Amino acid sequence: MATEPGRSAPRVPLSDLVEELLEHEGPLPIVAAGDPVLRRGTEPFDGQLDPRLLTRFVAALRATMHAAPGVGLAAPQVGVPLRIAVIEDPAPVSDEVRLVRGRVPQPFRVLVNPSYDATGPGRAAFYEGCLSVPGWQAVVARHAEVRLTAFDEHGNAVDEVFDGWPARIVQHETDHLDGLLYLDRAELRSLSSNQAAAELWSQPTPDRAAELLGFTLPS
Repeated sequence: MATEPGRSAPRVPLSDLVEELLEHEGPLPIVAAGDPVLRRGTEPFDGQLDPRLLTRFVAALRATMHAAPGVGLAAPQVGVPLRIAVIEDPAPVSDEVRLVRGRVPQPFRVLVNPSYDATGPGRAAFYEGCLSVPGWQAVVARHAEVRLTAFDEHGNAVDEVFDGWPARIVQHETDHLDGLLYLDRAELRSLSSNQAAAELWSQPTPDRAAELLGFTLPS
């Protein structure tokens, strides 16, 4: 049946959208910046996917995150406007970077309906990238410590404080669920291609980048 002029087509149920995505083998396609799904925000999860479909979707998000590779992936990044994200970080970095950035291994976890609040005034600024903005990085000042509230994939409540790099991952992925990209919070003078970041700004902190590119880091 044709859609009446001035009216959008009926929205596909999220369960049907996920089923269609999962028909294809291998990692799911990652949506790039410019697609409206990354800017609309998400529906809170309230049983739109039955337990079996949710388990399959979470497994597909994890496989896609690993294949990219990345340390987090939110449902809108595969075109599904649902308030679900996954995170996991083996933290394969040097001891110096681990110390300066607070990057410690994080086990795989599923965040359902997450939200976060800063637990203090501290800010930390480092280069950050995004699977939906491939090829680029920029410095983002984020809360140094946050309290995350959420549920896991089994419906168990999560109430946990994160600091260091895990706090950055939590904020980045939760922001995706609110229609925000890291570039919305970035110091745009720091914007660098992955190649430039690797060749020029691979130091543990972005102090040198701030000096030479002309931007200010939080005190």
